[in-house]
Amino acid sequence: MTIELELQIATEAQTLPHPAQFREWIGNTLDERFDNVELTIRLVDVEEMTELNETYRHKTGPTNVLSFPSDMHKDLDFSVLGDVIICAPIVEQEANAGNIDLLAHWAHMVVHGTLHLLGYDHIQKAEAEEMEEIETKILTNLGYPAPYNDNPLD
Repeated sequence: MTIELELQIATEAQTLPHPAQFREWIGNTLDERFDNVELTIRLVDVEEMTELNETYRHKTGPTNVLSFPSDMHKDLDFSVLGDVIICAPIVEQEANAGNIDLLAHWAHMVVHGTLHLLGYDHIQKAEAEEMEEIETKILTNLGYPAPYNDNPLD
């Protein structure tokens, strides 16, 4: 599988994963579903994430990850999945507050956002359980601990 990843760094955060790690996490999430895939991951600060969350989800304040799926993958040689936006300071705050390894939490955010691009969601309980099960399998296969206790991401 060929992964065309545009990694946009629009944050002052200093604790970012290596670009190769993003590719590994995406590749494991996609699990050979496509021959060629294209997506963007944009790493942002709180201000930009707050604006995006309020504009597109109509929710006040920042969130950890947003996904913007594309429907351009239907008729192209490359499957254009869309964009994943991750708020670096929120990822770090959540990892610290939850006593979670920072790299494991980054992996979780990338897996979670990529699954949203594939059409998975967690609005309904059954959807959330399915998505959490998939995330847990991917992350534990990568060597990270299971990401959920009882609290799914919103």
